[in-house]
Amino acid sequence: MTDTANTTRISQVGTVFVPVADQDRALGFYLDTLGFEKRADFSYGGGRRWIEVAPPGSANTISLVPPSEGESVGGDETRCAFATADIEADHATLRASGVDMDAEIARTGKRRPGLVSIEVSVGDPVPPQFFFRDTDGNRFLIVQPD
Repeated sequence: MTDTANTTRISQVGTVFVPVADQDRALGFYLDTLGFEKRADFSYGGGRRWIEVAPPGSANTISLVPPSEGESVGGDETRCAFATADIEADHATLRASGVDMDAEIARTGKRRPGLVSIEVSVGDPVPPQFFFRDTDGNRFLIVQPD
């Protein structure tokens, strides 16, 4: 049994922050290309805009934050991973939509770039997975769990 006097009451992962240069352009990508839904869109803190999007039914959200929140946009760090039930279909759909993405799905016997740095490579990734980038170059991983 956990000693609650010495632990937090954190119950879930909430929002992943993704810095974007143009919130409207990013919102269009996440809604129209990825099929996410908009969960929040409001002004705060002297005119800043808070936007949250998520896959339908997901408990976790992504907040499309302006770079004024302290980080530059884009880069080769992976912001988070998404799970899919059909990696082949999602790979084909994103490719047909013109999304910047890996040409192939990485599987056993293949290599893929590292999560934090593309200078590192991982051999024999399991389960099947591939990276894609949003309109600002933020990199995400899509994985089909077993």
